Amino acid sequence: MDYNNKPDGYFDTIRQEMVRYLPSEARKIMDIGCGTGSFALHLKETFGVEAWGIEYVNEHAQEASKVLDRAFSGPCEDFLDMLPNDYFDAIFFNDVLEHMVDPYEVLQKIKPKLSPNGVIISSIPNIRSYDTFMKLALKKDWRYEKNGILDHTHLRFFTGKSIRRMYEDLGYEIMLHEGINKTKSLRPILFNMFVFFTQMDMRNLQYATVARAKPS
Repeated sequence: MDYNNKPDGYFDTIRQEMVRYLPSEARKIMDIGCGTGSFALHLKETFGVEAWGIEYVNEHAQEASKVLDRAFSGPCEDFLDMLPNDYFDAIFFNDVLEHMVDPYEVLQKIKPKLSPNGVIISSIPNIRSYDTFMKLALKKDWRYEKNGILDHTHLRFFTGKSIRRMYEDLGYEIMLHEGINKTKSLRPILFNMFVFFTQMDMRNLQYATVARAKPS
C-alpha cells in the first residue's frame, strides 16, 4: 500500500481530541498506527503510562522506537499474536481501522490483549459526512484523494451506525460513541431543515468510540 506523498504532519500528529478518552486509571497503552510515536509519547509524558506502538511504515516505526517503550514495524496483523495477553489498559486506533483489509478480525484478535478493565479507543471517518455524501448523491462522483475521508489508502468505509454494529457484533460493549471534529459549515444544518433534522450525523467528520470486551 502506498503511503508516500502524504501531507506534512500525517505521521506525527498529536490527536489532542482523542486524549480525553484515555481512562484515568490506564497505565499501559498501545497505539496502533503510531506513526513516529508522537501521540503515544504525549500520553507517556503527560500521564506516565507505559507506551507501545505499531507502525506500518518502517521509516516512521524506527522513529517511534526511539521514544516509546516498545515499537513494532509492519502490519499490525503480524504482531497481534506476539502481544502479551491481559496487558493493555487502552489500545488506540486513531483513524487506522479503515486502512485495514479486515478490521473485524483485528478487533477480534486483539481483544485478549486487553486488561480486565481495558478498552479499545478508535477514531473512524464518517462516510456520511456532508461533503462526501453530496459528492456521491448529487455529483454522482467517488474520487479518491491523498488524505481525508476518501483517502486513497482507505480500504473500508463506515457510518456511525455501522461502527456501532461492528463492535457489538464482535462482542464488545460500547461505553461511548460520539461524533467528533464536526464541520463548522452551515450547509449540513440548512440541508437538515428540509428533512426535519433527521440527518445531523452529516456534521461529523469522524466518530470516536470507546468499547470494552463483554465478559465471556
